[in-house]
Amino acid sequence: MTIRPGAMNGFCWMDLKTRDTTGTARFFSGVLGWRFAVDEEDWRKAVKISVDGYPIGGVSDLANPVYPPETPAHIAYYLAVEDVDRRIEAATANGARLVLPPFDAGDQGRVAVLIDPVGASIALWQPYDFAGWEFPPGMAGTPHRMVLACAEPARARRFYRGTLGVPPDHADFVPASDPGGSAPRWELSVGVDDADGVVARAHDHGRAPVVREDEAGRRVVWLSSPEGLTLRVHGPG
Repeated sequence: MTIRPGAMNGFCWMDLKTRDTTGTARFFSGVLGWRFAVDEEDWRKAVKISVDGYPIGGVSDLANPVYPPETPAHIAYYLAVEDVDRRIEAATANGARLVLPPFDAGDQGRVAVLIDPVGASIALWQPYDFAGWEFPPGMAGTPHRMVLACAEPARARRFYRGTLGVPPDHADFVPASDPGGSAPRWELSVGVDDADGVVARAHDHGRAPVVREDEAGRRVVWLSSPEGLTLRVHGPG
């Protein structure tokens, strides 16, 4: 099963936050075939990411003064909920730390940002006029699943179930492969038709992906941009 766009209690959008918008676009378009273009219908003239015309995410420039100068490059992921204020109340009661209190993002939706009890950042999104990504489920090059690898996956699973009332849609909680390595974070798993081709193109762009088996024994490519924006890539099946 793969991500179903528009599903409540499921991930609905990603935002690549970078100080090198040109380099980030060059890397992911060259390796995954994603298209980066200014959305002329958006009053902000925001850069959107699409696959064969289907929107899957956006790009934010960390050089914008709205971001603190020490903010590291990262990918922000949004989880759709029916009521942000209610779910933030449940999240903090379940041990989350509120980073950005709920506010309306114009007529697009209502959003809040928190750090969950295992240390991963997540944004909760209550859609108004904007529901998030749109694509046929299982389409190559699009989001297929979300994975949270951490030292306490059972604790993380309990937190999200307690916060949402149900398990998050198409999300996996797995033990960290390197407990002393990177901080816990959500990672997108992208399905592709040719994982070997992704590896070759990444090398052409000067990046050496990590290739190993995941928790289910599948061959997975960990793809990382020059700034360290990392996601998982897996082949058919």
